[in-house]
Amino acid sequence: MTRHIRRAAVFCALLLFALLVNAIRVQVLHADAYDDNPANRRDTIARYHQPRGDILVDGRPVTGSRDTGEHLRYERTYVDGPLYAPVTGFASQEYGTTLLEHTEDGLLAGTDPLLQPLPLWNDFTRSRNAGGDVVTTIHPAAQRAAYEGLRSRKGAVAAVEPSTGRILALVSVPSYEPELLSGNGAAARRAWARLNADPDKPMLNRAVRQTYPPGSTFKVVTAAAALDAGVVTDLDAPTDSPVPYTLPGTTTRLTNESRGCADASVQEAFTWSCNTVFAKLGVTTGLADLTATAEGFGFNEEGLRVPFPVARSTFDTTMDRAQLALSSIGQYNTRATPLQMAMVAAAVANNGYVREPYLVERTTRAGGGTVSAAGPGKSRRAMYPSTALRMRELMRGVVEEGTGTNAAIRGAVVGGKTGTAQHGIGNSGTPYAWFVSWAQGDGDAEAKVAVAVVVEDAAASRREISGGGTAAPIARAVMEAVLRP
Repeated sequence: MTRHIRRAAVFCALLLFALLVNAIRVQVLHADAYDDNPANRRDTIARYHQPRGDILVDGRPVTGSRDTGEHLRYERTYVDGPLYAPVTGFASQEYGTTLLEHTEDGLLAGTDPLLQPLPLWNDFTRSRNAGGDVVTTIHPAAQRAAYEGLRSRKGAVAAVEPSTGRILALVSVPSYEPELLSGNGAAARRAWARLNADPDKPMLNRAVRQTYPPGSTFKVVTAAAALDAGVVTDLDAPTDSPVPYTLPGTTTRLTNESRGCADASVQEAFTWSCNTVFAKLGVTTGLADLTATAEGFGFNEEGLRVPFPVARSTFDTTMDRAQLALSSIGQYNTRATPLQMAMVAAAVANNGYVREPYLVERTTRAGGGTVSAAGPGKSRRAMYPSTALRMRELMRGVVEEGTGTNAAIRGAVVGGKTGTAQHGIGNSGTPYAWFVSWAQGDGDAEAKVAVAVVVEDAAASRREISGGGTAAPIARAVMEAVLRP
């Protein structure tokens, strides 16, 4: 009898050992395969079993979570969704995440290891932390001023704080309601199909993901390069520039929209946006010096993130002299995002230094404790401080007596540059209206805001579209919002 009991005990022990070996095989050796199996919904169910952390603007959540009572319990909600969509992106149970919802997904969903009380704690307890919050740098009044300024016109606005690189506004129109994509039902699928089929591309973040020919706003870069290189020493001296200007090595003649550009000084040419003067100035400065200055501002930079990726702004480095002339006035292959052109204006305001832009001020735990905090980003010199001083003089002239008077603000010092960029086959497309600017309040020690505005489809006849008439009033509204006490 004892022998049979012993054999049964040994057999049970072997069975127990086999179970343990199989458990180890499943949970250790094949864990990744089971986790990645599309049929395994446990992680997805756990992900949506608790509310998602929030994205905050000026201390106020612009996101939320709704309890649906379903298997995937919580869906994302948004406050003023179209206004903040270029910042938040969307978080969808069906289509994943974009923008801040994507780059900060681990923190918002509660899976970021930094949220764990102890290293590997959640791996042992199989628990999930409450989602943390993301505090943005967005200035709500500036964001709304930009959005309402564009109204139904297609375009984008980017605004930054010159001394720190903090992004104060990021607007793209047309926009969309991200909450429509939050669920996983038929309504979300219909919204997804409609948004993707829309020829106006409402889900495209034009402020950071679309590049445009910058037109005459690029003359800020050309003037800075000429001053840094010593090609221009006296802003008021005649430039010996003919009208029309024949592009080097061609019979193509370049003209101006403004009068009085023949032999104009750099001061006059910048104030009235004379193409002939700046095309010739770019050729005289040379490709090497113009490229160095453009790249100092951020053109041709790879991998810029804010924290989501920003499209690369480009300045061609392999041009002949005729192409260089056109590039010097922001045409040919020169392309820039609105954020890049805001950085150009910010460098002028910040004594020639560009601060790397950033959108996340800090991240916090659900209880409010800080997980990470940002500060002023990396800085690089785009031009000599003495050049920046003279560029501020040029940009002030545009607003005080030139093409940008619509950006003037009572009680503030404002500098700007208008631009009208041609595009399309044979320049047949509706011109893009540009304005870049910076503003400093009377009582401020430094400029508080730099702005870039581009309007793609200005509601005017082709001949009446201009950066000063179309884009400058939007920039003024954004600057006023930031300067307002």
